[in-house]
Amino acid sequence: VLPSSSEGFGVAEKIVLLTFISAVILMAILGNLLVMVAVCRDRQLRKIKTNYFIVSLAFADLLVSVLVMPFGAIELVQDNWIYGEMFCLVRTSLDVLLTTASILHLCCISLDRYYAICCQPLVYRNKMTPLRIAVMLGGCWVIPTFISFLPIMQGWNSIGIIDLIQQRQFNKASNSTYCIFMVNKPYAITCSVVAFYIPFFLMVLAYYRIYVTAREHARQIRVLQRAGAPTDGRQHPPDQHSTHRMKTETKAAKTLCIIMGCFCLCWAPFFITNIVDPFINYTVPGKLWTAFLWLGYINSGLNPFLYAFLNKSFRRAFLIILCCGDERYRRPSILGQTVPCSTTTINGSTHVLR
Repeated sequence: VLPSSSEGFGVAEKIVLLTFISAVILMAILGNLLVMVAVCRDRQLRKIKTNYFIVSLAFADLLVSVLVMPFGAIELVQDNWIYGEMFCLVRTSLDVLLTTASILHLCCISLDRYYAICCQPLVYRNKMTPLRIAVMLGGCWVIPTFISFLPIMQGWNSIGIIDLIQQRQFNKASNSTYCIFMVNKPYAITCSVVAFYIPFFLMVLAYYRIYVTAREHARQIRVLQRAGAPTDGRQHPPDQHSTHRMKTETKAAKTLCIIMGCFCLCWAPFFITNIVDPFINYTVPGKLWTAFLWLGYINSGLNPFLYAFLNKSFRRAFLIILCCGDERYRRPSILGQTVPCSTTTINGSTHVLR
């Protein structure tokens, strides 16, 4: 990322900037910790396969907020990098590794939802075995290393633009040093495709199929209800299981749409600019780069709150933790429910997106 050049910032502007950044970091740390603690403490949440991806996603986002954001904030406010060249490379590698891992986790979650909602129960059980989940989680962490630590430490991203990087690493006017991360065209294309465009395509495809499936199921239920209408004109209540399944699938599609929409809003500007900038001779303003980068960081703090507001099971677990185990927020007894929580699922796991 190019230097942000905060020379024009006054004291009041720096205070506002630091307050906003601190709020983002605090939101990301507390939110992701809350997700991890909720799954560890709630036995029902631990039974859901999708939550393994959610915990790993929360861990990646937590590391972004602890190992990446604070150093970026210090450099942004101080207009200077004081930690040396080697730590600059490490910090940059962690940035690419953890943000890419976060995006790949979102992609895996959307694929898991696709198999759960669009496929038959037997297909979902065969696809989402513990071994396959472990392989997918491993891929979310291993694949980013091939576009982060390996090329950055070897300097592959700077081939052909070393002179330009050296010019921008030091500002003679302010006697400031910057942690510069500039990429050549091959690295920009490879990194962006692996970290954003392929996951984005898979997420769009998965969401589209979920949306089509939800609409088709809703249409089939309406047809069956009309076909089963009595000749005497009296209306019988619709099948409870079918109606509940239709509502759950529709809400699952809407939930995934909201999560994906926030993902695109946060990361699309950065990755579009990341590909365009090398082809326009690196003329994108530094402050615009910084704004797009921090917009992406916000996604790491936003994911836990999306789950909190859109997921009934997580919302209940959060309330129990925040209210120190208040009995009012614990799950009601299964014997007292018309539809037990353990059966309000699609292919065994849909209540993750309720």
